[in-house]
Formats: sequence, C-alpha cells, structure tokens
Amino acid sequence: MIAIFALTWAGVLAAQITPGPNLAAVASIGLAQGRRPALFVVAGIASGMLVWSLATALGLGALIKAFPASLLLLKLAGGGYLLYLGLKAVRAIVRGDANSKIKPDARVIGDAAAWRRGVLVLLTNPKSALMWAAVASFLFGQGLGAREVLAFGPLGALSGLVIYGAYAYLFSTGLAMRGYARFSRWFEGVFAAAFGTMGASLLWSGLRDVQR
Repeated sequence: MIAIFALTWAGVLAAQITPGPNLAAVASIGLAQGRRPALFVVAGIASGMLVWSLATALGLGALIKAFPASLLLLKLAGGGYLLYLGLKAVRAIVRGDANSKIKPDARVIGDAAAWRRGVLVLLTNPKSALMWAAVASFLFGQGLGAREVLAFGPLGALSGLVIYGAYAYLFSTGLAMRGYARFSRWFEGVFAAAFGTMGASLLWSGLRDVQR
C-alpha cells in the first residue's frame, strides 16, 4: 500500500505544483494583497480538495460495492483520463505554453471571502472532480479497499495546503514569478511522468481483466 500511495501522491503533488486555476487564485491574491489573504485562499482550496477526494472515494466505493463489475469500467475510464492528463502536459512542454498567466488581483477581500474564493475555485472546476475520481479509480484498481482510499483524501488535501501555502508565501514577496516561470516546464514534466505512469498502469490492469 505504501508504494501505491507514494506513486499516487507523486502524481497529486505534481498536479498541485503545475500551473492551473488553484495556483492562479493564490498567486493573484498574494501578489496584490499579501500573505494573509493568500493563505486563506489556500485554506479554502485545501478544504475543497478534501470535499472532492472524500466524495469521489465514497461514491466510487459505494458503486463498486453495489456493482463489482463497475471496477473494470472505472479502470478503463480512470486510466484513460490520467493518461490524457499526462499527454496533455507533454504537449504543453513541447509547445512551450506550460506557464500560466498570473495577474495581480487588487480587489480587497476579507479572510472569509478569501477562504470562500479558494473553495469555489476548487469545487466549481470540473477538472478537479475528474482528477480526484481518476485518482480514486486508480487506488481501487490497485486492490485497495474503501478505507484505504478514504485515507488518501486528507493526505492529498494536506499536501495541497503545504504546496499552495508555500506559493502564497513566495508570491506575496513578489520574487517568485521569474523563478516559477523558469522551472514550470520541469514541474509539467514530473506531472506528465507520474500521471502517465498511473494511467498506463490502470489501463493495463483493465485490459488484463478484459482478457480473462
């Protein structure tokens, strides 16, 4: 289980590091308004991650329990989506458009509003739901039970809290933009490798089940 968790966490970490709506929300507030509101956005994003990860784990766990044959479909669909994300990251690297365009957001917001913004950024992004569903499918596909899959949710939320918290600190100093632009393609590469490996593994497992 530890090895499976490690591979899955590597993929989630890479997804959290790479450019996207979450990073843009944190950085735009940090650049314009400083560390405190950016950290509340981070807390909201971590809360949203916890919601999606727990919801997908519980939902897929119930589905598999009620219809055991659905695990094969989840393996194929989840593996295909993870592989798609990996290939999409590779294309972004090749095309050189891996960097996100981040602009300061000078609209002053309070702590509660900043937290809500982080939650809404996560919960209104359908890609987040699909990614967490694919991650849960991968864990179920590796033979883990519902309890183990549920245990991974807080782990992913905690890593999001740490990573985006670091971004909140760095972007609030105004020094992170150039450094991030320099290394973002490397982050995309890690993301592509991790999710590509997970997707290929899950698809292979599903195809072997079909042949039996």
